[in-house]
Amino acid sequence: MYEVKYQSAAAAELGALRAFDRVRVLDAIEKNLRLAPMAVTGKKKLLELGDGESIRQLRVGDYRVFYDVDEEQSLVIVRHVRRKGTRTTGEIL
Repeated sequence: MYEVKYQSAAAAELGALRAFDRVRVLDAIEKNLRLAPMAVTGKKKLLELGDGESIRQLRVGDYRVFYDVDEEQSLVIVRHVRRKGTRTTGEIL
């Protein structure tokens, strides 16, 4: 089982969501990222950002959760929670 930590930007973005959407996103994070964050199936996807950089994405309705995984420490780091179509690659890093 993985521990989930939130960067300050992700925490702020979660706080700005409507309560219904926030609960839905947090439930998806708990169900999908605590147990198998490395799986790249279903609603999870690995995004190549260029220069050898990549980030994982979890789709939750109209929202996207962008995260990294540290397998050695069994840690998931949530970087951003964004509405679909509102991000650019440069903002994710």
